[in-house]
Amino acid sequence: MVRLIVAFTPLVGAIIFPLLIPTTIERLGLAPGILSALILSTIWFIAMLRTSEMPH
Repeated sequence: MVRLIVAFTPLVGAIIFPLLIPTTIERLGLAPGILSALILSTIWFIAMLRTSEMPH
């Protein structure tokens, strides 16, 4: 199960980010779009760090 999460974390972020940000900019404006990009990329980065597999 953990390996599945590790495998899908980068994939999910790479798919959701380009879909969500332009939609947010179109519906809410540029400033909320930039803010949502910053928040989403920070959450994605933390998730990538938490689920990374480092060699011992």
